[in-house]
Amino acid sequence: MLALHLRANRKETVVGWYATALPEGGEEGGSGGGGYRCIADTSSLIHEFYAGECDDDPVHLVVDTSLQTDAVSLRAYRSTPVQVRGEPLANLFHEIGLSVRCSESERISVDRMINAQRRKDGGGEVEEEKKSLEEEEDEAAALRMSMERLLGMLETASAYVDGVVEGKTPANDAVGRQIEDALSAIPRIRPEVFDRMFNDSLQDLLMVTYLSNVTRTQLTIAEKLNETLAV
Repeated sequence: MLALHLRANRKETVVGWYATALPEGGEEGGSGGGGYRCIADTSSLIHEFYAGECDDDPVHLVVDTSLQTDAVSLRAYRSTPVQVRGEPLANLFHEIGLSVRCSESERISVDRMINAQRRKDGGGEVEEEKKSLEEEEDEAAALRMSMERLLGMLETASAYVDGVVEGKTPANDAVGRQIEDALSAIPRIRPEVFDRMFNDSLQDLLMVTYLSNVTRTQLTIAEKLNETLAV
């Protein structure tokens, strides 16, 4: 899986591993709070394995899936080897700072799931249809805003480069390197190839949307039949 992932994301590297928090009544050992432990007895062994897979000291990410606080809590750890007479005995895990960031596509997906849950809790077919239309309008507006923001950034970068070339704007090496990194990250594709890829992706997206709508309709019909038969 790693080799397949790196074929599409060649600049990414393995920086650590993740696991879920364990209940206090599970395996012995470890530490944690709130009824769940973040470090288990096997954490040291797994950490040593990933130490050979990472270029630097691996990061251990712990995900609390208990949802006791209506949130998915995350904690990150780095380890320090504990040695006795020069022999490694175990690893001492220290918690480090952690921040969660999401891309534009991830944010849209999360918003979609949250809105779907709200629509499910609200009830009422008329209200659901109204919210569905509002969501479609919001998605179209969000896509339009994203494209307008992208176009604005491209125009700003193009105007800066033109100003530097014409001598109107003083050159900045840091900005130039950032523009170069951004351009090098974009694959060079001929326009006709890009159009074909875009159309193929669009067709796949439309097919997924169609299948999801058919599945949702079938589930709705099945729920109505179950309610009718139960009565």
